[in-house]
Amino acid sequence: MHRSNTYSTLLIGSALVACLCALPIVAEAQNHYPGGIEGIKAASLPPPGFYLRDYNLVYFADRVNDANGDRVPIDFNVTAYAKAIRPIWITEWQVLGGYVGLDVLVPFIYTDFEAGGYRDSTFGLGDICIEVPTISWHGPCYDFGVGYAIWAPTGEFDRTRPEKPGKGFWSHMLTAGGTWYPTEDKAWSLSVLNRYEIHMRDEAGYTPGNTLTTEFGLGRAVCKTAELGVIGYYQQQTTDDSGRGPKPHNRVFGVGPEISVAIPKWALFISARYAREFGAEDTSEGNTVTVTLTKKL
Repeated sequence: MHRSNTYSTLLIGSALVACLCALPIVAEAQNHYPGGIEGIKAASLPPPGFYLRDYNLVYFADRVNDANGDRVPIDFNVTAYAKAIRPIWITEWQVLGGYVGLDVLVPFIYTDFEAGGYRDSTFGLGDICIEVPTISWHGPCYDFGVGYAIWAPTGEFDRTRPEKPGKGFWSHMLTAGGTWYPTEDKAWSLSVLNRYEIHMRDEAGYTPGNTLTTEFGLGRAVCKTAELGVIGYYQQQTTDDSGRGPKPHNRVFGVGPEISVAIPKWALFISARYAREFGAEDTSEGNTVTVTLTKKL
């Protein structure tokens, strides 16, 4: 994927842009995948071909909430920038009528973190995501896709330094979602994308709780090359962390506007979105700005 360091571990990636893309000291969110990075048509994969997608995500927050959603009285500030490169190959091969694809997400993350008198900043490679396979279907009024991915702990990790770009453990990620076009001209779109992360044990023997992320988008084409809409996401830790002690279940919502523009002569698609978070529990609550560029090769 998230929280300050989730976004810093995406990408945001993450991610999203991981992504989007952990705050072990004050607000430890365990997901790799950051919500809200895919946009209006989050669940729609492109037709067969080679693509290069560039996620640029900024996350900033100055508050962290407790389990009741109340602000924790602590001096807290985080700013993270994540840039993730994602080559995508949608093949002509088909399974059950759907096109088979694969992609890799490689994030680079800068994080400036401050909490309770502690402050530091870092830049480095985050955890890499390998998605093999994806399967996508396209009909007259719908797109549908499923996928499996694995997050590898390639980023530098230190449990006592939350600004580090890595998470320190492997994760499996299952994906399923669809986009519905209620009109024949596909001027309107409604998209829902679900991702479920199953986290593995880290080198210290600690296993984070699993994470569900749901993204949605409602879009309207205002001309042949531009679309406006609203995006949102919901992220929830669904199982307990291993071991004794407190067992937080991080939760957060986000919502905001998006504009998407296509430049046909360059085979380029650009989208920009903003999301304001609310309803956070056991995690930070902030803002995300994401700019995504997709180039057909």
